[in-house]
Amino acid sequence: MFLFYVFIFVSSCLAFYYAGSKVVKGLRKIAWFLGWTEFATAFLVMASAVSLPNLFVGISSAMRGISELSFGDIAGNNLVALTIAVALAVFFSKGGIFARNQTIQMTSIFASISAIIPLIMILDGVLSQSDGIILIGLFIIYIFWLFSKKDRFIKVYQTESTVEPMTSFKNFFVGLGSVFVSLVIFIIAAQGIVLSARFFAEKFNAPLVLIGVIVVGLGSALPEIYFSIISARQKLSPLVLGNLMGSVIIPATLVLGIVALINPIEITDSISIAVARTFLLIAAVFFFIVIKTGKTITKKEGLALFFVYVIFLLVEIFIYYLWI
Repeated sequence: MFLFYVFIFVSSCLAFYYAGSKVVKGLRKIAWFLGWTEFATAFLVMASAVSLPNLFVGISSAMRGISELSFGDIAGNNLVALTIAVALAVFFSKGGIFARNQTIQMTSIFASISAIIPLIMILDGVLSQSDGIILIGLFIIYIFWLFSKKDRFIKVYQTESTVEPMTSFKNFFVGLGSVFVSLVIFIIAAQGIVLSARFFAEKFNAPLVLIGVIVVGLGSALPEIYFSIISARQKLSPLVLGNLMGSVIIPATLVLGIVALINPIEITDSISIAVARTFLLIAAVFFFIVIKTGKTITKKEGLALFFVYVIFLLVEIFIYYLWI
């Protein structure tokens, strides 16, 4: 049994490696065809797709009456996106991740707010159906804002006349197919890693919400982590930030809102989730400050975000074993 789960884990990692480069090329073809910015394309295509596991986990847990698993999953996913994913993208970039575009600047504010608002709503122990409606409304407001002005999502691409136009239907469908296949591989591979990680975690009898925050949250965030690394290596900061900010906004607003509408989320394991809330708040505020001040995420700032997550893990593990 042990070797079986090791095999699943290794195979899933190899699948990520294969799909990573394919999805970046596919997204760029889609962006060229639609005339959208890389940021908007990554936000709406990549981030929406990689949020599907969060949605599946959320709906499944809500229908089984264990909605707290979804909250832990999304809190963990957001924490990973704002710390580990950003840090690794910066480490593999050349010169840091640039966030000078006005649309990116404004979205960073919305991403930080989206990460924090559910934490405030759950302070009374329940994320109610009315809270869910508010969260879904916030998502709709952002999408309306993004598409309310063309300069926020439209970009004119230049290409050589000797090369087949990137705006051709052929390139679009090739890119779309590449993204679709890669995302299917991402989702399957992520579930493989979650499955194997959950097997080992349950050997230590970890509580449900802790599994959601660390195991499921980290596992479901793996697609955006790897996508961000590949994009950063190709100096595509808009793809990195569109993916990461979308991976925060969509689960924290749309997905949590849907889950709360199906079954209000009640948090009973207050210690583990309180730690996650605290560190997510720290990460969101720090991410916002970094984006708004220097407008470039440097390697030193990436390292600081990396240590935020490491300290979070150590605190969670320490508290868990202290309370055994």
